[in-house]
Amino acid sequence: MPYASNADLRPSLREQLPEHAQDIYRAAFNNAWDEYAARPDREAVAHRVAWAAVKRQYRKLGGRWVPRAF
Repeated sequence: MPYASNADLRPSLREQLPEHAQDIYRAAFNNAWDEYAARPDREAVAHRVAWAAVKRQYRKLGGRWVPRAF
């Protein structure tokens, strides 16, 4: 179930995350989907990996996801 574009992401993700964060989520999910192909919990793991990737570069401030200041 890899995502070909950000338009394929769940509506809740598209509404919450800025476009760049959506790019990060999609790329991380797709990579994890391939990497963990042999695992029965592949999809759940891919979602966790994708959120972890987003959280490395973004944080939630109030109700919005904003880039982290490094």
